[in-house]
Order: sequence, then structure tokens, then C-alpha cells
Amino acid sequence: MSEPIAPPPPPSSMPPPPPVAAGGSNKTLMLVLSYLGLLAIIPFVVEKDDKEVQWHAKHGIVLLIAWAIVWAVLMVLGQLGALACLAAILAPLLGLGWLIVTILCIMKAVNGQRFIIPGLSQYADKF
Repeated sequence: MSEPIAPPPPPSSMPPPPPVAAGGSNKTLMLVLSYLGLLAIIPFVVEKDDKEVQWHAKHGIVLLIAWAIVWAVLMVLGQLGALACLAAILAPLLGLGWLIVTILCIMKAVNGQRFIIPGLSQYADKF
């Protein structure tokens, strides 16, 4: 006799992946670029219509300017005899702090939130 024909397997119960919103990956890329130093200029210039990307780009530029000022002060302190030791100790600690703040800003931006830094974030709204 012939073997019985097995019924076809039931369709997968997994729903199809949601469609990707237009510009979704581009927005994520622009948010990350907003906090990578001079690369913050790219989303600031390219994404003029997206208010969220604009805020993060401005915030990234403010962070870059603040870091440049801190770095310049440390370089001047490094040239002043006794204060050179203080600058040598502070430089890596401030660099680590800047890295942590940058990572937190990127993580918050990608998750649709804002990381407000008292004393600095107010300048992002001014320009």
C-alpha cells in the first residue's frame, strides 16, 4: 500500500518584522554622529527638518566646545611649574568623564531621550 500523505506544516506563528520607517536607520546614524566631536556638524547641516536630531547635534557641538576649553586650560596649567602635576592628574580623569558623558548622551539619544547636563545644555537651546 501507499504511505499516507502527511499534511503540510502549519504556517509560522511568528509575525513578520515591522516595516522600517523611512529614515529610521539614517536618524540613528545622525544621532550617534551628533556626539562624535566635529562629526556633529554633519547632522546639524544635513537634518534641518528633524528637530530632535538638531537638538542633539547642537548639544554635541556645545559638548565639543566645552571639552576644547577644558583641554586648553589643562594645556596652560601643564606649562606652569607646580600646577603641571595637577594638570597631569586631572587630564585623564576629565577625559574619562568626557567619554562617559558622551556614551550616556549617545545611549539616551538612540532611545529617544535627552541627557541634560546642567550648565551646558542650556547653551544648546540658544543657537
